[in-house]
Amino acid sequence: MQQTHTQLDHSAEALETLQHVFGYPAFRAPQQEIISALLNAEDALVIMPTGGGKSLCYQIPALLRTGCAIVVSPLIALMQDQVEALQQLGVRAAFLNSSLNPDDARSIEQDWLDDRLDLLYVAPERLLQARMLALLDQVSPALFAIDEAHCVSQWGHDFREDYLQLSVLHERFPGVPRIALTATADARTRQEIAERLKLTDAHHFLVSFDRPNICYRIALKDNPRGQLLRFLRDEHDKDAGIVYCLSRKRVDETARWLVEQGFNALPYHAGLPTETRAEHQRRFLREDAVIIVATIAFGMGIDKPDVRFVAHLDLPKTVEAYYQETGRAGRDGQAADAWLVYGLQDVIMLRQMLDQSQGSDAYKREEQHRLNAMLGLCEVTTCRRQALLAYFDEKREEPCGNCDSCLNPVATWDGTEAAQMALSAVYRTGQRFGVNHLIDVLRGSENDKIFQNEHHYLPTFGVGKALDTRQWKSVYRQLVARGYLSVDMARFGALCLQESARGVLRGEVEVLLRQDPKASTARRTTKTALPEHIDVGLWEALRECRRQLAEDQGIPPYIIFHDRTLQLICEQRPKNVTEFAAISGVGDRKRDKYAEAFLRVVNNSEGTG
Repeated sequence: MQQTHTQLDHSAEALETLQHVFGYPAFRAPQQEIISALLNAEDALVIMPTGGGKSLCYQIPALLRTGCAIVVSPLIALMQDQVEALQQLGVRAAFLNSSLNPDDARSIEQDWLDDRLDLLYVAPERLLQARMLALLDQVSPALFAIDEAHCVSQWGHDFREDYLQLSVLHERFPGVPRIALTATADARTRQEIAERLKLTDAHHFLVSFDRPNICYRIALKDNPRGQLLRFLRDEHDKDAGIVYCLSRKRVDETARWLVEQGFNALPYHAGLPTETRAEHQRRFLREDAVIIVATIAFGMGIDKPDVRFVAHLDLPKTVEAYYQETGRAGRDGQAADAWLVYGLQDVIMLRQMLDQSQGSDAYKREEQHRLNAMLGLCEVTTCRRQALLAYFDEKREEPCGNCDSCLNPVATWDGTEAAQMALSAVYRTGQRFGVNHLIDVLRGSENDKIFQNEHHYLPTFGVGKALDTRQWKSVYRQLVARGYLSVDMARFGALCLQESARGVLRGEVEVLLRQDPKASTARRTTKTALPEHIDVGLWEALRECRRQLAEDQGIPPYIIFHDRTLQLICEQRPKNVTEFAAISGVGDRKRDKYAEAFLRVVNNSEGTG
């Protein structure tokens, strides 16, 4: 719902701040509208994809409004990353969290009270403490920014109970504008964020969920380690990336195995000591070509721009989780891969975890719907990007040309008769058996379990010999994905008929099934690489200069300049400070601090060219 009262035009001062502080020539839509709303003391709810420039939407108003902006952030690592980046720009930023000793925390509080800060990052738990609220009463905050706002949703994948209490900001400080931001929220989650944070009357900005630089690729598990190894060696041999696994045990095993294969891989999950997790995250952020193997405990708020791939060795629980996790790839806008392998066993395992959860029946039903949607995305035979965007109520007219379905179109076949056989086998065996036994019945296998249950007398025994075991597994997987069958974990993974199966068994519904490719995964035609016109020698020299400057300051290299800025330096070869300052990503502070060092590298390259 849009507010209608007269707005003041702050566009000129906002643009000047963007150019001189952050070094970017122009805003992306709708950054300027969001910034204007906050500068006019109005609230905003912003749904914007990762890499879309969410932070600028509150950082620029924080610099232009009177007072210090309070940014609610859920993770210590994210706070530290953003504060270091702002300090590089000359912005007075700090954070308050449990990593600080009491003296440092008091010093930051005093800077805040003395108006020596532009932005202060705090965790929701700390913000809601009586001491913090009392300090807020002593100052007039410029604004409140609630980052990762999907944490407020109990249906979301990163729910944080403390976020539920953040409506106190509206009640206690009604005159201070608020902005809530997240990259991932379906219609239900967006509504819940607005209601819980009292933002139903705020400006709502819903930016396209599309990340066109990410190539989405999903394949069946067929020796998943071998599939992953081929993917990494063929396409991402020297790249930074994330590999997600469902269990801590698999994380540890996969990380060790990748090290044995020659990769710089580190494990990350909640079972590791805090110090180990922090060190592994630090190395991932500050070193090149590090692969983090992780559970979902890793990733929220990770701001590393040059993650070239996100791989899943297990099926994510929801489309939201998949989108959020894959969104950590390619934040710099350069080509990146979202790679996933899955199988029916993943569905069975996730269903078992859901059945064992402490959630209510309503919660379990909702999560089952979301799991079905994730499986449906895997099984779709048309453009994956169209299907992914449709989940978030966004329509894309044309296929994307940058997913496996577009690059290697999937063949389909009339599986109606096979589906009838498969469903009949479930019915005639009493809906008490798992997929392997059902396939044995269909293929006429003569084993002890078949004879013990007298299933060799059934009409369906041996009727499916025309399909091999792999093909029957594909049929059952797709019938589960489409809701004709469900998995009963109380009976050890038994398949059960759903109401919708009636139409198939009666011959009233035609069933078109995807023909699973024999290749392990679709491949892109080219490996991620620099543009052909880039001078590789200059590129590497600029990277080494950046690495050394970052090491001297104890910060990640990308905080100095993103790869895109280094590419522009390679292309434009600035000869003086004025030309250097004109490059996107070079603000006034970075011009003064780094022009001499990088110009020296460019000039040396000219001399040896």
